[in-house]
Amino acid sequence: MNMRRKGKITSWNDEKGFGFITPLTDGNRVFVHIKAFGSRRRRPEIDQTVTYTLSADKQGRPCAIKATFPGNRLPRNPKPKTGLLSAFGVAVSFLVLVGISVLTSKVPLWLLATYLFASLFTFAMYAVDKLAAKNRGWRTQESALHLLSLAGGWPGALVAQQKLRHKSRKRSFRAVFWVTVLLNCGTFVWLLTPTGSSALQSLVSLLRWS
Repeated sequence: MNMRRKGKITSWNDEKGFGFITPLTDGNRVFVHIKAFGSRRRRPEIDQTVTYTLSADKQGRPCAIKATFPGNRLPRNPKPKTGLLSAFGVAVSFLVLVGISVLTSKVPLWLLATYLFASLFTFAMYAVDKLAAKNRGWRTQESALHLLSLAGGWPGALVAQQKLRHKSRKRSFRAVFWVTVLLNCGTFVWLLTPTGSSALQSLVSLLRWS
């Protein structure tokens, strides 16, 4: 069983979700990621004392795992991962709805193809951004991720947030994300109305003749 250690957070980047812990006893500072903390309701801050288990990443560099704040205990049993199933269910349900709308000739087939492509591309962009965050590389702007969601990629973004555990805890990002979902879904519902359907047909005709 690994010995628990105590240290103080001497560096923390809340935007990227990682920082460094300096041991209270002698030793080099240790890298710590937000995932190391079992409690996600409380965000790490500089000068906080934490308890952790010393481990190593894939490159063999020391890092902290199972980090806890004063007064918190390690969870005995991991929580069931229901978030991914819920996100996948919402995404699939919406795409099935779009597919039914195509079969009933309420929307064109290319709209379903757009949603599918946008979702796959958005998922890939989340994966690239998460990799960049781990390697401290060039990050994708949050506004670009929001635009992809607004353009129809939100099902892929929703699955990526749960599957990749990326951008799933930052409240400000999540708030804007759900606004893009509501706007996109609202536009889709409007396209099912006679007015929206007529506007869509006019747009398609205009693009064909241009």
